[in-house]
Amino acid sequence: MIIFAACVAAALAQYSAPAYKPAYSSPAYSAPKAYAPEPAYAPTPYNFEYSVNDPHTYDVHSQSEYSDGNGYVKGTYSLVEADGSIRTVEYTADDHSGFNAIVKNEGGYKAPSYSAPAYKPAYSAPAYSAPAYKPAYSAPAYSAPAYKPAYKPAY
Repeated sequence: MIIFAACVAAALAQYSAPAYKPAYSSPAYSAPKAYAPEPAYAPTPYNFEYSVNDPHTYDVHSQSEYSDGNGYVKGTYSLVEADGSIRTVEYTADDHSGFNAIVKNEGGYKAPSYSAPAYKPAYSAPAYSAPAYKPAYSAPAYSAPAYKPAYKPAY
């Protein structure tokens, strides 16, 4: 068996495995191009304000905002809520502290105080007595057998 395995190994050794050839060549990538630096713009401060007062749709709100052009923004807006209260938000934002807002609510109606009524059932619960236990059948009565030895030993 060992001689047969050696002959098979020698016969197969003369045939080499085919070399791998890819179907296409890999693309050559060039180094990425350097991007142009972002242009520096001059500071552009702004200031705006608007307000809406539409009694037909009950849409009442306003806003005003100011920016120094260097990242600092300060503003306020207000609106009339459905309950008649006025919500006013004053905010500031900058690169160091982020966005900070102070919210105030004024006016409106107070919700009425409400306490739930105590529960009283409409009728009293019926009184049930437990049913008496009656088995479906009565157990048979057996008398215990008297012990009587079958024989008496003679000693």
